[in-house]
Amino acid sequence: MLRFGFDNTYARLPARFFARVLPTKVPGPQVLRVNRGLAELLGLDPDALASPEGAQILSGNVVPEGAEPIALAYAGHQFGGFSPQLGDGRAILLGELVGSDGRRRDVQLKGAGRTPFSRGGDGRAALGPVLREYLVSEAMAALGVPTTRALAAVTTGASVARDEMLPGAVLTRVAASHIRVGTFEFFAARDDREALETLAAYALARHYPDAVGSGNDALALVERVVAAQAELVARWLGVGFVHGVMNTDNTSVSGETIDYGPCAFLDEYDPQKKFSSIDRGGRYAFASQPNIAQWNLARLAESLLPLMDDDEERAVAAATERLDRFPALFGAAYGRVMRAKLGLTGDDPADLTLASDLLTRMAANGVDFTVFFRRLCDAAASEAADDGVAALFTEPGAWREWAAAWRQRLGADGAAPDERAAAMRRVNPAIIPRNHRVEEAIEAAVRRDDLGPFETLARALERPYDDLPEFEHLRQPPEASERVRETFCGT
Repeated sequence: MLRFGFDNTYARLPARFFARVLPTKVPGPQVLRVNRGLAELLGLDPDALASPEGAQILSGNVVPEGAEPIALAYAGHQFGGFSPQLGDGRAILLGELVGSDGRRRDVQLKGAGRTPFSRGGDGRAALGPVLREYLVSEAMAALGVPTTRALAAVTTGASVARDEMLPGAVLTRVAASHIRVGTFEFFAARDDREALETLAAYALARHYPDAVGSGNDALALVERVVAAQAELVARWLGVGFVHGVMNTDNTSVSGETIDYGPCAFLDEYDPQKKFSSIDRGGRYAFASQPNIAQWNLARLAESLLPLMDDDEERAVAAATERLDRFPALFGAAYGRVMRAKLGLTGDDPADLTLASDLLTRMAANGVDFTVFFRRLCDAAASEAADDGVAALFTEPGAWREWAAAWRQRLGADGAAPDERAAAMRRVNPAIIPRNHRVEEAIEAAVRRDDLGPFETLARALERPYDDLPEFEHLRQPPEASERVRETFCGT
């Protein structure tokens, strides 16, 4: 029998934080994939999860012992406009598990049916977005980027209506928590000081326990979330990730990447690149993500102002001082990311200028982001690899000019070339979830009931820093006809 050792702290918060709701039953659930490593970390039996009994639980047909299903309340700024009432419209939190590593995590069914927050939606998920979130979130975890995780994907045996009828599915999502900036905005919009105090104390204790006891939970929380988000977005930029919908309701206070809707990875480097079909103005374009993160953090600080100081002027000053730390924190984190990608040690103030010059040249030459940095590892080991790097540029001289300055900087470090190259290969992935490959896997599963491409891609993405010959085809950039130019939320 499949047993969960739930310990549900969020469900013990005041009733206005959530709605108690049962998942909607489905006619024919089948398990598509179980994340065995994550299951074991959570103390769950992966074979039992993959069984017919597991399918009943993972689809929401059976609520396991100890679960307390709830849909969380939150608000949010969406593309800059405030919506005071959002909430989990198609996701139901079963409960919390403490893993073998001692960390507490939420276990949530995404696509499990209507809730009081569904706002007219069907509460369901289509198979395509479930497979996309499974692939991309697990790839991010393997890449070392803080993220929610995918425990399992199941089909429901029912169809959902989008632009057409599509097979339904449920994703079991695992997160440090599902507390968002928008959760605080929800209570701030209602002038519910008591709820804000409770939520701030809870979030601080759960995610940043070393900051408990400062005497000002709200200020301590903002300070820690600012630092976490600065680190997170720097990691995004290091792997060429575009979130797509950086609304405040998609910004987790834990510092994890959450809500993989129209997300994508860069092929050729373009700082203004966007993929989301709903981001018509490019608000959430690749290079805009740090600024948007700070904007979202300002909304968190605004929500918590009443708790920071009874004097509004002092509260604003204290919040502003914390928010103003973001650029320096992000700059430091981004500097660490780029130095590692370029094989640089030490802390030369000119390193970011060197990196910026490179990216400008890559953008002007349409150079593939992931392929370039992987080949740069070879060039770090030997100048004999320079021709292979230069071939990525429409004007090879652009690479050779930059490489001269790069090698001069490398000479100041004195590291052994082979050791430097090996270190670079640990941070410059050989494989990412290429947009055309993700779409290929989704198309095969949805149109032909063929999970082969999904399984192959999922296995390859478990080891993104390894050169695995059997997955060589998945490393290649798309041909012109294969390029994905728009992605969709799927809601």
